Amino acid sequence: MTTMHEAPVSLATAPDVAAARIAARLTREQKLSLVSGADFWNTRALEAEGVPSIMLTDGPHGLRKQAGEADHVGLNDSVPATCFPPAVTLGSTWDPALIEQVGAALGRETRTEKVGVLLGPGLNIKRHPAGGRGFEYFSEDPLLSGKAAAAMVRGIQSEGVGACVKHFAANNQEAYRMRLDTVVDERTLREIYLTGFEIAVKESAPWTVMCAYNLVNGEHAGESRALLTEILRDEWGFEGLVVSDWLAVADRTASLDAGLDLEMPASHGAWDKQVGKAIDAGTLDAAALDGACTRVIALALRVVAERAARDDAAAPDHEAHHALARTAAAAGTVLLANDGVLPLAAAGRVALVGAFAETPRYQGAGSSLVNPTRLDSAREAMAARLGGSGTVLYAPGYDAETGATTPDLVRDAREAAAAADVAVVMVGLPASYESEGFDRKDLRLPADHEELIRAVASANPRTVVVLSNGGAVEIDWADGVGAIIESYLGGQAGGSALVDVLFGDAEPGGRLAESIPVRAQDLASHSNFANHPTQVQYRESLYVGYRFHDTWGVDPRFCFGHGLSYTTFEYSDMRVTGEGTDVAVSVTVTNTGDRAGSDVVQLYVHALASTVHRPEQELKGFRKVHLEAGESTTVSMTLEHRSFAVYDVAASGWRVEDGAYEIRVGSSSRLIRSAATVDIVAAETVSASAAPVQAIATSAEFAALLGRPVPEPRPLTPLHLDSTIADLAEVRLGGALQKRLLAMFAEKMDLDDADPAMRAMLDAIMGQMPLRALVLSSEGKLSFGALEAALGVLNLLPRKK
Repeated sequence: MTTMHEAPVSLATAPDVAAARIAARLTREQKLSLVSGADFWNTRALEAEGVPSIMLTDGPHGLRKQAGEADHVGLNDSVPATCFPPAVTLGSTWDPALIEQVGAALGRETRTEKVGVLLGPGLNIKRHPAGGRGFEYFSEDPLLSGKAAAAMVRGIQSEGVGACVKHFAANNQEAYRMRLDTVVDERTLREIYLTGFEIAVKESAPWTVMCAYNLVNGEHAGESRALLTEILRDEWGFEGLVVSDWLAVADRTASLDAGLDLEMPASHGAWDKQVGKAIDAGTLDAAALDGACTRVIALALRVVAERAARDDAAAPDHEAHHALARTAAAAGTVLLANDGVLPLAAAGRVALVGAFAETPRYQGAGSSLVNPTRLDSAREAMAARLGGSGTVLYAPGYDAETGATTPDLVRDAREAAAAADVAVVMVGLPASYESEGFDRKDLRLPADHEELIRAVASANPRTVVVLSNGGAVEIDWADGVGAIIESYLGGQAGGSALVDVLFGDAEPGGRLAESIPVRAQDLASHSNFANHPTQVQYRESLYVGYRFHDTWGVDPRFCFGHGLSYTTFEYSDMRVTGEGTDVAVSVTVTNTGDRAGSDVVQLYVHALASTVHRPEQELKGFRKVHLEAGESTTVSMTLEHRSFAVYDVAASGWRVEDGAYEIRVGSSSRLIRSAATVDIVAAETVSASAAPVQAIATSAEFAALLGRPVPEPRPLTPLHLDSTIADLAEVRLGGALQKRLLAMFAEKMDLDDADPAMRAMLDAIMGQMPLRALVLSSEGKLSFGALEAALGVLNLLPRKK
């Protein structure tokens, strides 16, 4: 595997000892107040005990600290901060060392702004590429996701700021996320959806972990003792604080019993009577409240101690951070196809087509939105790069906000392309197409963007298409253009980084961290994705991403790990040594081209035979190498017990089946350059288990995988506390109440100045808001009893036909 860092320092230090002493002196009322936020972003202070309030705020790829008074929804301007490339781009670097540098820069900016915890990174698996928040996640593969997240956490926390790994767990779509029940078999949950979190926890010791909104197998993630205590703390050794996603708490008594420490945002005492009664009745151990309170205090004291140990007088070096963002964007840029048109010569006439060249799409929409310190555009960067040696013929091609074009805009683009030596077309997904709160309806580019690509390519065969998007798109026009660059979302320096790559000043260093399918409908996960309001069934089991494509013989458009270079590489002298399950793998990589470049050496394991179903191959190690022209290096990686293991549900543990395994070394999941077979002896047995015959399990097969009958989805009526505002329309008179509530939220949020992307996100979130959130956000004006009484009246009304 990639190089392991030394074991993280234990949290059992002075702040924890002090926190326990303080907690022991507190009344129950004081403890209850501390385990809920003071407001939207801050914890409660306990001044008499020297416990300060600390701020937790958004920022997986840049600090999003609201300026002035928090407006509870994030529409206020946030302080300027470096907008680094989001996780979709950083994951494509396959470079933990670089990601750690980005994390350290984030930590410096966060500490300077007196923020205690940065709410990131996100590392949920990209189960389906249409997931609306895919830009915030690293990969479809748990090893790559976990290694990237661990690197980010180490970087952030090296600057004395807490990181928050999220969203735990199985939060793989945005639609209905606040009450959706994820039904998944235990082996799949362990091997695909928990492994990345396990790696991040064990290799970086994050100060906090955030629970997800959704339910997992019928239980809210924040109320799952199995997830939050038995697995996270007892099995993985997590010593930090578990925080809820904002408004994710559905039952505070149950969540305290499960191990959820801090509820955010403030619920203004809405749960206090319920929790107190449970403790008095003996249905909740008082020690659960004591433990949560202690961890909240310990986090606050740790933030203060780390801040005091550092000099915050100097402002962050934003110029250096911008340069780092530029490096990271280029390192995550993937060259998908190239017939030789790239790199461009810095001379002649270049047609630059697409409004994204002037108005960049550089980050995702939603809670991760960053106010950048500056913003580079590809148009300005290209003009500067050409200088007096060439000319940029710019044509906007479409409206940057909507993606729509007109006949005149297409004509202008075609004419510019015809008059140029080469055409660069910048297209992708407008911000309103993908966001937190909703998923994409399909994987298509806007139809007008596809029309524009074809028009430009017909006018100039030397056409380069540059994609700006937060997740995979269908590329059925691929054979009609000279080159395709997947730049994803490049952050604030993405425009300059793209020009660096186009002209060969920087390598296209990225490799796909997600497969690009030919069609969304080809995917096994597609038939059970965002298609039911209360439940999602993971009937594809383990077969997500390349595991699906490689096992079931469904070719992707571009495979996992793929990415071209401006030079060439040769692999030779593969060697495999070791005993038992401890295996060392080495291979010599040589840059056989005439310029410097980078490649990602990928190590896959294939079981030649097995008593249980398993993917054709799985990524078990990787290493990014940078080589000068003609240079060679020996890349060494190690495999260990987990590299060969499956999760044995019957044995409740990881087990290795003795037998022959093929060790494959390649530069993508489909370009295997060397392979060797080894016999693995672990002296363990693996229990036989159910296996699907096809990529999508039948109802009977899925029940066998689950070990129980497939649960029926919860109906929308009768209404209950977990029902959403949108569900009110299911009953007579409920529609009028729904409209009134939405109007109230809209007025409070002041949407007049919201752009289409922000409006789309907020509309989706408001509709999906659980009714219990009305109590939690009412500042004590509405009780659960009053809400339940109102729902009782509504449930007596006829269901709307």
